[in-house]
Amino acid sequence: MRTSHLRTARATRTALLVAAVAAASLGLTACGGDDGAKDAGSASQSAGAPAASATTGATGTTGTTGDTGTTGGTGASGDGTASAAPAAAKGSTGGTTGGTASGGTESGQGASDATAPVCAHGDVKITAAKADEVPTEHIVLTATNTSGRACRLLGHPLIAFGEIQTAKDVPPVAKSKPAAPVVLNPGAPAYANVRVSNGGVHEDNKVVKEFNVNLFAADGPAEGSVVVAAPAGGLAVDEAVAKTGYWTPELRNGADEF
Repeated sequence: MRTSHLRTARATRTALLVAAVAAASLGLTACGGDDGAKDAGSASQSAGAPAASATTGATGTTGTTGDTGTTGGTGASGDGTASAAPAAAKGSTGGTTGGTASGGTESGQGASDATAPVCAHGDVKITAAKADEVPTEHIVLTATNTSGRACRLLGHPLIAFGEIQTAKDVPPVAKSKPAAPVVLNPGAPAYANVRVSNGGVHEDNKVVKEFNVNLFAADGPAEGSVVVAAPAGGLAVDEAVAKTGYWTPELRNGADEF
């Protein structure tokens, strides 16, 4: 009996120890579970924070704003385009205006302006140059408008190779007469081809250092004349064969060849 009681007591202690160990084990598991949950929660939270910030970053609302900024850049380029187009247009207009001015108003011929006053001898500067030939048979007269306003240059130069009162008239060549009146804008030139001799040495030739040129008024030869210096070395002139072309904006093949 005593032995039986001892066995029962040992079995009861063993059962109690097993129960205690199991309870402790369950407690540890429970604690570990809570801590694990907490750790998992922390991990979830800490992972959630970056996720939130990542969401914010992605919201890139900043990024979107950046894109809007790009749109702002487009706006800037829009301004650039808007300002560039008028500039080009002005440049283009400026260029066109410049061409017109130089071709018509400032230095060209205004042949259609029949209302311009007739050029007087004080309105033009007249110079003479030898033609590119040997021996010299022709000179070219250039009349440049120095008056500061447009004027009409009528007819042909009235040339006197010697004293005005005694010099022979130099006749014009009809084929050189231009189709339209010559109107000189300020600074513009007109030309006249003049034969002075047939070339070579002739007993009727005379050396001329200067000569007189007069212009036409509306009703005939104008008052006064211009003294023109002969080209260097003077001119050998034969008044018997001398002839002149009409004033023209440019010398023409055929019409001004005689």
